[in-house]
Amino acid sequence: MRFNEIGQQLRAYRMESGLKAEEISARLGVSRAALYRYEKGEVIKLDTVNRLAELLKISPLTLLGIGVEYYTKPVGYMERVRQIEETSDQILQVFGPICYLIASDQFDGLLAQIFEEAADQMGAERGMARAAAEQLLGVMDARKRMFATRKPSIIGILTISSIQKFLSEGIAATVPASDRLRQTAKEVAAHEMELIAKLMESEPIGLQLGLMANGEPNGPFTLLRSRERAILAINPFNADAAPSAQTGVAMITSAEDAVVAHQRVAESAWREALKGGAAAERVRGMIAAARG
Repeated sequence: MRFNEIGQQLRAYRMESGLKAEEISARLGVSRAALYRYEKGEVIKLDTVNRLAELLKISPLTLLGIGVEYYTKPVGYMERVRQIEETSDQILQVFGPICYLIASDQFDGLLAQIFEEAADQMGAERGMARAAAEQLLGVMDARKRMFATRKPSIIGILTISSIQKFLSEGIAATVPASDRLRQTAKEVAAHEMELIAKLMESEPIGLQLGLMANGEPNGPFTLLRSRERAILAINPFNADAAPSAQTGVAMITSAEDAVVAHQRVAESAWREALKGGAAAERVRGMIAAARG
């Protein structure tokens, strides 16, 4: 058994469950320190794996890294992706208006403001909503810091419809926000897309961005590759999804047939994608159209 991977998945599923470490350790009859050691990759007995899986309402095989991992909340999925990115050399993203890892600090700052304002409207559940937002933003910040340190290469294939929607509705469109913040969200969305256009033109080393010329994929997905293996992540959660969002089920697998099938789709989309100045010009045209 790969105890390190079991520990990583345990942490992601614990965050997904919403249970605190002390709650899980109490139900297991172990100390919180022991639970944290499991999450760091300490040897764990199969009986404990079974009990943890039952507590977290997942299959023991999933916790052992056999088969497909499923996540229904952004925080669990984002934490698992963060773990995988720690050893990834290449990240290939298909679909979406932006690649979160190269988004600006302005994006993160405004997202925090929108989440905070939404939490303040939750009444008695305000504290819980704030805590959930802080946890999700913390995971996202950790992903950004990891990227800044490791600098894996990124290939992003963005889509016209997702960019148009992003520009029209702004950041965190599914989260209720005041008129002031919603207007700012649209301005920041335009700022992010201008940054994307500049990167398309300059084509920096280790970063390739294209605009899908025809059609749309059935759903957003990311391929993460390291020297040891490739992992497929199918993601229904936008980078600016609310902590409580349940817009679908995220799936993560290293099954070879799934990886190869999605790689073929990505390669075909990349061959046909607009790139460089042509892509940048198209993006700027959409920005101008959104501004009227």
